[in-house]
Amino acid sequence: MKTKEQEFLDQIEKNKGIIHKISRMYMDNPSDQDDLAQEIILQLWKSYDNFRQQSSFSTWMYRVALNTAIVFFKKDQKKPTTTADVPELAAEETSDTRELQLAHFYRAVQKLERLEKALIFYHLEKYSHREIAENLGITEVNARTKLNRAKTKLKELIREQGYEF
Repeated sequence: MKTKEQEFLDQIEKNKGIIHKISRMYMDNPSDQDDLAQEIILQLWKSYDNFRQQSSFSTWMYRVALNTAIVFFKKDQKKPTTTADVPELAAEETSDTRELQLAHFYRAVQKLERLEKALIFYHLEKYSHREIAENLGITEVNARTKLNRAKTKLKELIREQGYEF
């Protein structure tokens, strides 16, 4: 029989992509992404006893992670920027094409509004329009419309960075 801690760790391992994506969507600096990922895991652990299994673990995890990211992001915006945050582009030049594409993508996602980020995340996780609508508390038509607008805006933001599809 598994302990509560082992069940939690198994679920985290199975769904770690959610933490990684949200961290990259909200923070551009790798060390800040790591800090946010740790904060998300801490908040998940603190609220694990409140998980009532009325939804899937991944849905619950996403909600906790998103709320944690929003709070963390607001705190991070109050910190002054340092010059250590700037040399990111030099590192990207030596990365392979896939990493460069992801860097452009996540940098653009960070410029989206909170709802748009959530829509993009759910889309990446292959949620249906109906599931997106249920999770965000909007109508299915509204989810479809807002998702299309968010995707269009995301493409524009990526192009503004000088990356062409």
